[in-house]
Amino acid sequence: MQQENKIFDLIDQGLALHQEGRLEDAQLIYELVLAIEENHFDALQLLGVLFIQTKQFIKADYFLTKALKIKPYDAVAHCNRGLALKELKRLEEALVSYDKAIEINPDYAVAHCNRGNALRELQRLEEALVSYDKAIELRSNLAEAHFNRGNVLKDLQRLEESLASYDKAIELKPDYPEAYSHRGNVSKDLQRLEEAIASYDKAIELKPDYPEAYANRGNILSNLHRSEEALASYDKAIELKPDYPEAYADRGNVLKKIGRESEAKESYDQALLIKPDFVLARWGRAMTVLPIIPNHVENSKSSRIEFSQELSDMNSWFSTQERLKNGHKAVGSAQPFYLAYHEENNKELLSTYGALCHRLMSYWQQKESQFTRPKAFNKPIVVGIVSHHIHQHSVWDALTRGWVEQINRNHFELVFFYTGVINDLETKFAKSVAKDFITCGDRLIAWVKAIFSSQIDILIYPEIGMDPMSIKLANLRLAPVQVGSWGHPDTTGLPTIDYYLSADLFEPDNSEKFYTERLVKLPNLGSHHKPSAVIPISINLEQLSIKADQPLLICPGTPFKYQPQYDHVFVDIAKRLGKCQFIFFTHQDKQLTCLLQERLSCHFLESGLNSKDYCVFIPWQPKSCFFGLMKRADIYLDTIGFSGFNTAYQAIECGLPIVTREGRFMRGRLASGILKKIGLEELIAQDENAFVNLVVKIASNQEYKSFIRDKIEENRYFLYGDLEPIRALEKFLESAYRKSKLSY
Repeated sequence: MQQENKIFDLIDQGLALHQEGRLEDAQLIYELVLAIEENHFDALQLLGVLFIQTKQFIKADYFLTKALKIKPYDAVAHCNRGLALKELKRLEEALVSYDKAIEINPDYAVAHCNRGNALRELQRLEEALVSYDKAIELRSNLAEAHFNRGNVLKDLQRLEESLASYDKAIELKPDYPEAYSHRGNVSKDLQRLEEAIASYDKAIELKPDYPEAYANRGNILSNLHRSEEALASYDKAIELKPDYPEAYADRGNVLKKIGRESEAKESYDQALLIKPDFVLARWGRAMTVLPIIPNHVENSKSSRIEFSQELSDMNSWFSTQERLKNGHKAVGSAQPFYLAYHEENNKELLSTYGALCHRLMSYWQQKESQFTRPKAFNKPIVVGIVSHHIHQHSVWDALTRGWVEQINRNHFELVFFYTGVINDLETKFAKSVAKDFITCGDRLIAWVKAIFSSQIDILIYPEIGMDPMSIKLANLRLAPVQVGSWGHPDTTGLPTIDYYLSADLFEPDNSEKFYTERLVKLPNLGSHHKPSAVIPISINLEQLSIKADQPLLICPGTPFKYQPQYDHVFVDIAKRLGKCQFIFFTHQDKQLTCLLQERLSCHFLESGLNSKDYCVFIPWQPKSCFFGLMKRADIYLDTIGFSGFNTAYQAIECGLPIVTREGRFMRGRLASGILKKIGLEELIAQDENAFVNLVVKIASNQEYKSFIRDKIEENRYFLYGDLEPIRALEKFLESAYRKSKLSY
């Protein structure tokens, strides 16, 4: 009896220490009890719980298993063992433990809730939701069940419901920082970015040492292009948790985005030092060698050589099982987007890149056993469109909108796979013409299953290279025919893309050699357009620091469209005209604009000129104001090497003369294609000297400028209502469909 009393007192003492958080002292007490009585159930179970809390899950499983041999019908012990097994990734065994706990005590709400967590990790999301709902039915004030329910609803892309669950968890438990942080994540997915920041701020207020909240806050600030604030948030996360590889990698992403490549590499390297198999950091580091704003021509050339070496190194790096297993996460997380702005043949580099992406995605496909199903090939032909931009966007405006509006829907059924989140009038229109409109969030397996279930005959990717999920999917064989196009105007390099849709007026002779895909040149501009409904608004030039008494030369490209080898063009024009205003537009990442300003300033200075006398950087304008500015301007200067398309279209609508230098590749010939369509080939220069001469001629000769404006006004209607590309697109789809039936 005396020994029993002693053990009883020790257990009480251990529990008190345990509840105070003095876990080492509590452990010593529990071990002392076991030294007295080897099979004491409470000491075994409490040690198991303690080891769960200290993340020693193998020990936790050992002691809880031992406890259950003594009391096999203890529901709490089964539930606790389930926790240990879940953390050990023995998820099916964890489910067995939770089911046993529920069998013993059907009203055990916590066991139902924990069962939902295991099911979520197994991606059995609907079953997980049932478990959480049962837990809430049994115990409506269980905040954790509402919180976990919010998590699984987010996975299911039921975002508004997810927010409601987090709000309920917060209502029940106002000091719940994790619920606020996760609420921020969903607000981010809903593009409610300021609301997301408020949620993270509240999480941090409740838990000032919450590194994940700081890191998530940094991600939102990055999306809002508040880069310096984002960096400060990541730095705080790292201060709180020095071994935080994800924060270092995200910090690297921001530094890369604002053109601070050497610092970005250091951040990625630090992430890899902490976590050597961290695929996202390794991939991000490789893409960082391609500068967004090259500071000189040699910088651009050397980056291509360095990128080629990085691809070779990464191919070797992805050799271990762990790295291959996670390789699919890296694909698309960063992309060689800025290669397209080099006026060079990118086929070899992108083929190497594409082969690596395909290798990693194929490994995932094999592991998940996700392969194409037998097809019925019944008509009408089912055309799937995978895009991040089924909303008001340059890709939608230039390409996809016209195709889906004009295609014969008696012969073709459209299924949209929308990897984006913005919903506007254009999204509503797409839904109105679609057989189906599917979104699956960031769950790769859900996308693949959805595409297979839709029995797609031909899958079109309008803009491979601009969206992480699209390129993951494009690297898989999900349909008999897979097609890319010029939303991002360069070869995809992917062995899984069969055709590339371009246009006759964009392609130089023998351009097939620049593509890994089979090139399809649709007639004319390859797309269908209507006149814009934009009403120009007159703008105050003086408020924008624009000198109205000088020739106004619109330079509408983003900073990375201006390559250093063509900077001399602006200096040459300035010298020839004496006075003029180059009107540039400030990028949302202002640091990129600063880099371009600095580079131009150096070029002007070398020629004895002050760039501030000629170059004006104004805020990005609403479309109506931009149209008003173009109505007032003298010339639109197309970007050399990577031409404008939507802005060139808009310039023609405004009657603004365009000067373009026809590029070596399709991406440098978009504006020239438009000019050819309206019979204004005289505005197409073949080299930079001719470009300068043409600008000077139009700016200096009022009669010639008026002649050009009149010709634009007379011929611009040739751009609209062209159905020839649509009929050719339909013929191509029919032909590709027939061929696939023979070989599939």
